[in-house]
Amino acid sequence: MAIIKNLAKQRLNEGKLSIGMGVHHLRGSAVGALGAAAGFDWLFIDLEHNAMSVEGAAQISMAALNQGCTPIVRCCKDALFEGGRCLDNGAMGVVVPHVDTADEARAIVQAYRFPPLGQRSWGGPPILYGFAAPEMTTAQREINEEILVVCMLESEQSIDNCEAMAAVEGVDVLLFGTGDLSADMGIFGQVGHPRIRAAYEKVAAACKKHGKVMGMGGVYDEVVARDYIAMGARFVLGGSDHSFLMSGASARAKFLRGLA
Repeated sequence: MAIIKNLAKQRLNEGKLSIGMGVHHLRGSAVGALGAAAGFDWLFIDLEHNAMSVEGAAQISMAALNQGCTPIVRCCKDALFEGGRCLDNGAMGVVVPHVDTADEARAIVQAYRFPPLGQRSWGGPPILYGFAAPEMTTAQREINEEILVVCMLESEQSIDNCEAMAAVEGVDVLLFGTGDLSADMGIFGQVGHPRIRAAYEKVAAACKKHGKVMGMGGVYDEVVARDYIAMGARFVLGGSDHSFLMSGASARAKFLRGLA
């Protein structure tokens, strides 16, 4: 059986925008189908800021593989093993937050890439082949090509080190965690601040130099988002299930109460 393709990475390889939907509260087999129907390319299944378990992430990921919305998980950098377990059970990428140095980026590559790029352990034929994988060498090479390894930049230190991080082989994306970065800079929530804009410009240059993709998270102001995408951000977190539910539900409730 041929490996399932990473639709999010395919769009990036084509130079297109690849947009993700945050998964914080949704559970079950329909999540990927909902994301695809809404026009998203990938799921951002969060194991950092909610009560999602590895089992829950795996169930969503397995179902999403055939729903047209690539499953990608976020796990904490001091729990990289959780990301590895998700990769073994349907996820096609891992986002690691608060990555500040090239050494940390290299450790992430070691955890999530099979040899020779990393030291990821082989757990047997994965669902990416419908559990009918080819021989191990071929499977590991193909999986290395398909998965996305994403480092989040959320501090001034990470911006200072962005070029060294972009140079790490095996890293695909440097993704801004713009909200936490603004907090670290002492300008919390000011995602369009000149210092944030300067950070985007610096990371964009580093990514262009080293053939990596710049990502944008935490920017939902339409004017500012347009500016950062124009700078080169292509791996873009579009919002979360929580914000979408609150927005749609609040608008509907307001409309109905206005009829009384």
